[in-house]
Amino acid sequence: MDIEHILIAGGGLAGATAAKTLRSEGFQGRITVVCAEDEQPYLRPPLSKEFLLGKAAEDTVPVLAAGWYRENDVELLLGEAVTAADPAAHTVHLSSGAELQYSKLLIATGAQPRRIPLPGSDLAGVMTFRTFNDSRRLKEELAHGGRNVVMVGSGWIGMELAAAASGYGNTVTLLGLEEVPLSTAIGPELGGFFRSLHEKHGVQFRLPASAAEIAGVGGNASAVVTNSGEVLPADLVVVAVGVVPDTALAEAAGLDLRNGIVVDSSLRTSSPDVFAAGDVANALHPFTGEHHRSEHWSNALNGGKVAAKAMLGQDAVLDGVPYFYTDQFEVSMEYWGYPTLSAGSIPVIRGTLEEGSFLAFWLRDGAVVAAMSVNQQRVQKPIKALISGRIPVDVGRLADPAVPLDQLLPGT
Repeated sequence: MDIEHILIAGGGLAGATAAKTLRSEGFQGRITVVCAEDEQPYLRPPLSKEFLLGKAAEDTVPVLAAGWYRENDVELLLGEAVTAADPAAHTVHLSSGAELQYSKLLIATGAQPRRIPLPGSDLAGVMTFRTFNDSRRLKEELAHGGRNVVMVGSGWIGMELAAAASGYGNTVTLLGLEEVPLSTAIGPELGGFFRSLHEKHGVQFRLPASAAEIAGVGGNASAVVTNSGEVLPADLVVVAVGVVPDTALAEAAGLDLRNGIVVDSSLRTSSPDVFAAGDVANALHPFTGEHHRSEHWSNALNGGKVAAKAMLGQDAVLDGVPYFYTDQFEVSMEYWGYPTLSAGSIPVIRGTLEEGSFLAFWLRDGAVVAAMSVNQQRVQKPIKALISGRIPVDVGRLADPAVPLDQLLPGT
């Protein structure tokens, strides 16, 4: 066995970050990153934000500069996939038919868009959204404006894509199963804030509603028929109803699965020398004592670092406060914390939703467990400290914009 070969199955942010961390931590052995796509590892947030909106060039999307892999002696296999792994033999098989041995294996296969079996899904003008090529295609479809776009899905990606489509001058209708968009994630009051924002910019909602059929003319999408029978004109239909972890490799290898690959806080799987990170990993979080699977870029970034250090035998755990952000029209939102702990809690609002600049806090047992910032600056540090420190807070002071957040921390 090649005892100095770390193999990374998956070419996303987690895999690329793991490779970079291995080298920065002094690992001198062989590193192979196997990417199913023909693209070098790239960031996903710009795909539905800056790149899609034409505010960022293609060369800003890759995780690492094009020459980094060669300069750091990292073998990058593009258009190749790990099709099977044998943890007992420490071998993997690739789609090309090659067999490789490894000393440590990191599974960072990410997730795939959830597909719904709609009649008409195979028509031209119907697409899901996940990859760099998806973003390129959607940008081309939207850029000239004047099209009827139906967005199926009222989650974060669906709302971001709706904002982009509207911003390019298209007519946008959004379908979702919730009565209020995003309410499952942030509650009806704050979900209502985002709905009003979109409606102000001309986005129309059909909630709750689902697509029953996509009608077409000449092989091209022409309309979406909803479950109520309403016919919505549609030149372009984007299905954005979430993703599912890509666990096929892990399942075939006999790893423990539950909403992804079950790993401990150091991202070790149930099999020795096999680790998992990113969207596919359901990791034990020391803060909550529960397993969490996160589909956000910060989890992939930090998970890649932790997995790399753990594979080198270091004492590394994934214990940071979860984080994500969204940009929609003129609103920039950041979120920190634990949705499982904030579930059912009514948020404490600092400021007013009407002004479009505010903070929201979710509490459990008198301490902040999650927070959201809308068009606010320089709040990340005190918010993360409040959450990670489990610091009891006075609700009145928490809601008062006149009280600096720093003053809610002990010793201030």
